Amino acid sequence: MAGNTFGKLFTLSTFGESHGEALGGIIDGCPAGLQIDLDFIQSELDRRRPGQSHIVTQRKESDTVEFLSGIFEEKTMGTPIGFVIRNENQKSKDYEHIVDVYRPSHADYTYEAKYGMRDYRGGGRSSARETVCRVVAGAIAKLILKQHGISINAYTSQVGDIKLLKDYHDLDLSKIDSNVVRCPDALIADTMIQKIEQVRKAGDTIGGVISCVIKGTPVGLGEPVFDKLHADIGKAMLSINAVKGFEYGSGFEGAKMNGSKHNDLFLPLSEGEGQGVRCKTNHSGGIQGGISNGEDIYFRVAFKPVATIMQKQNTVNSKDEVVEMTGKGRHDPCVLPRAVPIVEAMAALVLVDHILRHRSSKL
Repeated sequence: MAGNTFGKLFTLSTFGESHGEALGGIIDGCPAGLQIDLDFIQSELDRRRPGQSHIVTQRKESDTVEFLSGIFEEKTMGTPIGFVIRNENQKSKDYEHIVDVYRPSHADYTYEAKYGMRDYRGGGRSSARETVCRVVAGAIAKLILKQHGISINAYTSQVGDIKLLKDYHDLDLSKIDSNVVRCPDALIADTMIQKIEQVRKAGDTIGGVISCVIKGTPVGLGEPVFDKLHADIGKAMLSINAVKGFEYGSGFEGAKMNGSKHNDLFLPLSEGEGQGVRCKTNHSGGIQGGISNGEDIYFRVAFKPVATIMQKQNTVNSKDEVVEMTGKGRHDPCVLPRAVPIVEAMAALVLVDHILRHRSSKL
């Protein structure tokens, strides 16, 4: 199976299945001497772990990370960092009813058609549980970014048709984790939570949007042709389970504008800010020509409703027979609360990878 490694200089390779013994990964290209904050890494995993509130899956996993190599006396050695997260609460019997059944909108059919076999227990490698590995690597990437003065904050900005209409400049991003849906506006968050509870009680699921803001990015990250910074961020986001759309800056709304309104006019830096320029507006989303321009990078990621629903549906089995099935087990009614740290983690991996590439871009 190809495609288990992400990145060029700062890379993550993952392994493991949802109902196997463990998941894990190897992080390569991490510079030596980075002080590792184990409590911070575990806190990032706690933001993603199942069972953390009543609006997410009730699978009980501690998601405790065990580092096997690459770290000595709480500092990176510059060598590959190996780690595992043990699975503790698998209930594979919950999937026995779909041994030969293709679940609607899941990877069951395409996986079996491609590989000739599949792990029906929670989807195997196609399970969103694989993202636990990304959060570990993303936490280490965040520690590197902190040294460069770069911060990443993602938050739930839409659940179904309930939208947070405020611009991120008008939000207190420190309040993202103040509620279980991870929306920094308390009033909108309550409405979102009520919607998710309503959908869950009906045995259904619901999708939404996560917005993300990256502050402190220096000028010059990204390449002008195939490795554009926004293209790599887009690939990172679209590699996350259940993601159906990505836009940055003005996004699709920019298609409605004239160039005279959309252009970000350059201004000289104010006295005391040093040499260089800044933009009067930021429709570009902090990236122009595939290269960061020093402004905030902001983007949005659309997530579909979770495919497993607790309602009867018609589908097809491996004998091409029409059968009826109902979802069983423990599943998220809405993936957004647990996906927030995953979005941040993937953005962090891209930024660190491009920082390392940028070091060799000129003398």
